[in-house]
Amino acid sequence: MSEAFSAHPIPAPAADAPEQAGASDDEIRSAWQQPLVLGLAAAVAIVTLLQLGLDAHGVIGAGFAATLVVLAAIDIEHRVIPNRIVLPATLAVLVLQLAFYPDHAAEWLAASFGAALFLFVPLLVFPAGLGMGDVKLALLLGAMLGLDVIPALLVGFLSLWPVAIYLIAAHGWEARKEKVPLGPALAFGGILVLLLSG
Repeated sequence: MSEAFSAHPIPAPAADAPEQAGASDDEIRSAWQQPLVLGLAAAVAIVTLLQLGLDAHGVIGAGFAATLVVLAAIDIEHRVIPNRIVLPATLAVLVLQLAFYPDHAAEWLAASFGAALFLFVPLLVFPAGLGMGDVKLALLLGAMLGLDVIPALLVGFLSLWPVAIYLIAAHGWEARKEKVPLGPALAFGGILVLLLSG
């Protein structure tokens, strides 16, 4: 967890508490097995498949987008991005990308670890502002998006501005102490850039 925009003009992302100290397996499962979440994940997957095409890229992208919806829902409710979901998803995306598009292997790997490193360095400097779950989510984004992970991260961080403005307007300056998770913002950036990239 982190304070929303303490010393920052936008809400600072929430750090992930250890899963064993936070939500239980049942609580995490209930967070994403809600009809609204499942329906949204399915809708996003279908839109992604139609946008990218009925090929390997489209199928991988659809699964990736649906997973981001699930992770965002969990992060909103429990402020955690579960290792048991994000790590297998990252591995699956990387394996499929390398299997179907081996010519881009260097890009997938460099973008995945580069994006994770991009968030890991600030985590070392400001541990209260980021969580390792956010770092692992960046790993997943890079594995799917390649170099497009750069605009995805930018969109994700910029999308926190409306949240900051709303919180200040609704709750006054005290809203800077609100806890705001980063996962949903990164998920939004990832899905948007994926769809726009075609």
